[in-house]
Amino acid sequence: MGRLSRSKNQKKERAAALQHAQQEFGTVPHSFVFARGRVGRSGRQLVGDVRRVMEPYTARALKVRKSNSLKDFVAVAGPLGVTHFLVFSKSSSSINFKLFRLPGGPTLTFKVVQYSLIKDVVSSLKRHRMHEQQFTHHPLLVLSNFGLQQIHVKLMASMFQNMFPSINVHKVNLNSIKRCLLITYDAETQLLDFRHYSVKVVPVGVSKGLKKLLQEKFPNMSRLEDISELLVKDINLSESEAEQDGTHNVLELPQAYAGRGNMKAQQSAVRLTEIGPRMTLQLIKVEEGLAQGNVLYHGLIHKKEEEVEEILARKEAKLQLKAERRRKQEADVERKRRQREAHRSAAGVSAGSAARAGSAAEVDAAAAQTRREKSLAGIQKKRRRDGGDSDAEDPGAPEQPEAAEASSSESDAEYYRQEVGEEPDKDLFPDRAKRKRSPSGAAPLRKRRRRDGPPEHPAGPGKRRQGEPVPRDSRDRGAAARKRKRRRAERPARDGGKRGAARPKARGKLLAKGKTIFGRPGRAKKGKKG
Repeated sequence: MGRLSRSKNQKKERAAALQHAQQEFGTVPHSFVFARGRVGRSGRQLVGDVRRVMEPYTARALKVRKSNSLKDFVAVAGPLGVTHFLVFSKSSSSINFKLFRLPGGPTLTFKVVQYSLIKDVVSSLKRHRMHEQQFTHHPLLVLSNFGLQQIHVKLMASMFQNMFPSINVHKVNLNSIKRCLLITYDAETQLLDFRHYSVKVVPVGVSKGLKKLLQEKFPNMSRLEDISELLVKDINLSESEAEQDGTHNVLELPQAYAGRGNMKAQQSAVRLTEIGPRMTLQLIKVEEGLAQGNVLYHGLIHKKEEEVEEILARKEAKLQLKAERRRKQEADVERKRRQREAHRSAAGVSAGSAARAGSAAEVDAAAAQTRREKSLAGIQKKRRRDGGDSDAEDPGAPEQPEAAEASSSESDAEYYRQEVGEEPDKDLFPDRAKRKRSPSGAAPLRKRRRRDGPPEHPAGPGKRRQGEPVPRDSRDRGAAARKRKRRRAERPARDGGKRGAARPKARGKLLAKGKTIFGRPGRAKKGKKG
């Protein structure tokens, strides 16, 4: 039962610690560090190094597209709890650094006079101290020479302090302080020095040899006669191992610190090793809002109070004009909405009258059609009474192509009698008047005979020679094929059942409707050859 109780207690403690860590993580400041525009390779590396300084409360793998605007970052900053933007940009003369405070500003604009990357600082050191455990906690911020009474100096100090979580000196855990960020202001040159250090604590009050033994580093003892000399004398130590500790960095630890010999209430020395990046900044201006408000301070341009008042009055007038336009626009929208509602109500009232007006229009159209029909009937009646010319065109009567079709049918039957010598069947040449006409109203074309002699090439695809009849519609080809099949079935009966019976000599050969005896050069001819 003891193990179960311990495991339950451990689960409760872990859950409580996780909840506390989440609450603490949500209350501390967070930041976005990114670049706007083209900053070059060194500029991108500088952005990455500043992100290392701001860890762990920053977006380490933030991706920025060219199409992203500042409004896009502001839109996602609220849900994520981001309070500061550190934005780098590059102009033709220098690199600029802007510090935004969300959500309402202000905005500080700096000019990066000089900078060094982490790799440059580390390569210049003989022994550097930088490991991943140092970046699990935020750095300790140290501000120097920011006690001036100028408003822009106080504003800079407040902005830098709010970038990092606050520290309670009575409850802080010394083991969480692994890095230090030092920002120094020079009142004469008005420049800021940005430095990033690694913190190391070593015990003092013992010999250098004993310190090396505590750190599990064994010095060269080949010239020593006794081990006591190593504890009493500082010999056989290289110059790089020489320490220069003094009153400026020696203190009494209020807590036990990580490392051998760093005990509570013991003297220890604090050593700083620069790990980069390094920047020299110059304040250019301070603005209200997110780079869109009034200029509170400008480091290069100084204006008189009258000029400042004039600028403020001009801006106030512009804001008033914008507000007046907004009110006018809202009034116009409301007026149009009321007009639409009034129009809809009027349309509902007049719906019955509109229906009555529509029925009257239909009655007028029917009366006009009746008058037109009576007029045409009167014209036809007068022509029949007067016995006028039958060839005269009746404007109201439909076309009468029955006579032409009957004459065409009679000519085909006469030709069949002359060629075959027998009377044609009734269904071989049906009455043309009973056939369906084409949608265009044109009469169907007659068959034509194949002429004797060498074949000639047609004038061309889609063209017709002079005197050549127009081919029949393709929709009549099925009827022609059925007629040819019926004729072949009737031939043995007419010839007395003899397959080789003599047939009268024909002047030409009948072709199916829509067929032609001539084809394109190099292609097979349509129709059967006799």
